[in-house]
Amino acid sequence: MKLNLDVKVPSKQEWVDAVMADFDSFLQDHADCERKASSMAMSLVAKYPNRTEILPALIETGIEELEHFQQVYQLMEKRGLQLNHSIGGDPYVQALVKKCHSGRLERFLDRLLVASVVETRGAERFRLVSEALEDPELKRFYKILWASEAKHGHIFVKMALNYFDEKQVYDRLEYWVDVESEVIEGLEIKAALH
Repeated sequence: MKLNLDVKVPSKQEWVDAVMADFDSFLQDHADCERKASSMAMSLVAKYPNRTEILPALIETGIEELEHFQQVYQLMEKRGLQLNHSIGGDPYVQALVKKCHSGRLERFLDRLLVASVVETRGAERFRLVSEALEDPELKRFYKILWASEAKHGHIFVKMALNYFDEKQVYDRLEYWVDVESEVIEGLEIKAALH
């Protein structure tokens, strides 16, 4: 059984070109995204402490995302870059969250599946970045991240399958893949992960 769905709309070459043209800005945004990903996993722990079957995986994911943040920050330090003073909202994630159900149980499913879709898009984009980079250290780093993000895409679907019927999970995941396609197509192209 496949534990996620691939993105339906591939990222455009223009996005890759924008990242390569301003890689420093991309790194700063990437650092912010890793901090937010860690916080998101831990917020699920805080909101759903009774979901004991998934708490270990959520905690592990939160720690792993924080480790990614540390690694990106180390790359930034080597380049003389600072973290952004404040982390702005992410229009991509905000657009997805607006489409979540409001009922407690339905929203729980949606939050898990949105996380899966976001991680799957991250994996796709990190693969593109890895393939476009020439620096061997950066190329290797983004290749490792690509594999990690793909794994996270699976983890969140697996979590959902603990609590919801397989058909319900995959029908809703299909919905989210479609919504994500519309959202990504509508985003401004810039040197940022989303």
